[in-house]
Amino acid sequence: MLATHSRRTLVTTAPRRLALSTRAAPVLNALDIASENELPGVYDGQWGGSGDVLESVCPTTGEVLARVRSASPEELHTALEKSKEAYKFFRSVPAPRRGEILRQIREALAAKRDELGALVSLEMGKIRTEGVGEVQEFIDIADYVVGLSRMMNGRVVASERPGHSILEVPNPLGLVAVLSAFNFPVAVYGWNLALSLAAGNATLWKPSETTSLCSIAVTKIISSVLEKNSIPGAVASLVTGGKYVGQAIVESRDVDMVSFTGSEHVGRIVGRTVQSRFGKVLLELGGNNASIVMPDADLSLAVPAVFFGAVGTAGQRCTSSRRLYLHRAVVAEFLERLQKLYASVRPGDPLAASTLLGPLHTRAAVGIYSDAVARLRKAGAEILAGGTQYVDLASPLDGGNFVRPTIAVPKKVDVADAIWREETFAPVLCVGVFDELEEAIQWNNGVPQGLSSSLWTRDLRNVGKWIGPAGSDAGIVNVNVGTSGAEIGAAFGGNKSTGWGRESGGDAWKQYVRWSACTINFSDEAPLAQGVQFSSTA
Repeated sequence: MLATHSRRTLVTTAPRRLALSTRAAPVLNALDIASENELPGVYDGQWGGSGDVLESVCPTTGEVLARVRSASPEELHTALEKSKEAYKFFRSVPAPRRGEILRQIREALAAKRDELGALVSLEMGKIRTEGVGEVQEFIDIADYVVGLSRMMNGRVVASERPGHSILEVPNPLGLVAVLSAFNFPVAVYGWNLALSLAAGNATLWKPSETTSLCSIAVTKIISSVLEKNSIPGAVASLVTGGKYVGQAIVESRDVDMVSFTGSEHVGRIVGRTVQSRFGKVLLELGGNNASIVMPDADLSLAVPAVFFGAVGTAGQRCTSSRRLYLHRAVVAEFLERLQKLYASVRPGDPLAASTLLGPLHTRAAVGIYSDAVARLRKAGAEILAGGTQYVDLASPLDGGNFVRPTIAVPKKVDVADAIWREETFAPVLCVGVFDELEEAIQWNNGVPQGLSSSLWTRDLRNVGKWIGPAGSDAGIVNVNVGTSGAEIGAAFGGNKSTGWGRESGGDAWKQYVRWSACTINFSDEAPLAQGVQFSSTA
């Protein structure tokens, strides 16, 4: 996943301001957000904001959607204090009652699902169906956690000592800070908030400064539910802002756990900082995901899946397909089919139902795309599709960040080469050719990242090898399913430099609690473990 690259203007003087886009008004009005004035970007039970002004820029047109007043240092300090106090209240609310609050949050989100999805498309740039799908992820994890709130169990462990029992007990952790990235401005917070609230924690959200509108809209919905249930609003606080806000949160000893989604570079800094003060840290970092296609693969399934994995969200998912390893026997047919799909793609307004390709999120991302293509060309790679920005698009798309999805075939596969080793957060797919599955697995595992991976085969022997100890070392190991698009039921996360973090389903909830081993003696004796005798009369 990418670090939150800023494309907002931090307005500290009084330059000439561009008029606000009219595109945003219907979407924001449907979410009860008035965009005519500066929007408050801080919530801790009350709305405020007196820091820098952040301009939300539409990646489709380059227009300013709204202006948000971010958190000042003093407001951040206050939000941290209020969140800690809110935690002291919320930790004593029974877990099933917390689940009921999450059920109400789920209902409130579902009532505004399409409107929130449109806002994601407008501000982040992903197409409408993906924007709505992202909100659905938040709804789904809230559904999941309603039941989980009654099943966040410890366990009883047999004791070797007569008249003793050992309990492993989970209790609320404290204040959880969620630092989310631009590419999933709703879902990632949803995964974290749902588990954190069910566990009895307070949560402080610092979103990407480039998707502040999404965070404000979501927080308005959640805060209304908390208010109706007489729960302090600071149980789910929001602080928008730039780098200094995130840095202060990560360094704060008031924050018991930091969940960070972003680049490997920033993730290393976050990890070291939080661990230096002995806080808990959950990292979701780079992807660089590979698909492997065997000669017995069903290409009618594999080709569309790779197409979506590489082109969906304009290549800006943490699970986007970056590398494609084709068995020599299927290279020609697979690439012929894939190129036809690439040729059919046209850029468009993400809010239009027919659009499959939206913009990159920022101008900086366009530069990253162009630099990656230039490196490939310099290395002698064959460009089969794309390789350039879109030019001469009709207004208003001519102001957007549109690039052509690219298929490149480097001269050879060398996972020590930056072409294969480094993730490009854009729609650039590199293709390599292999002869044996073991070779492809070695290439899959040979990069620093380990998020998602995919094998296309109908041979059970290949499946066993792929998911076993000598198979993929990624956190997500799929068979006949693409790298992109995970469900909430299983824990989501990656290994190696992806960060080892786990969010969403499975056992991910266990990271949001503190664990205690409690030995209880209900006998009339006090024996020591391991038969130790410590008595002068022994």
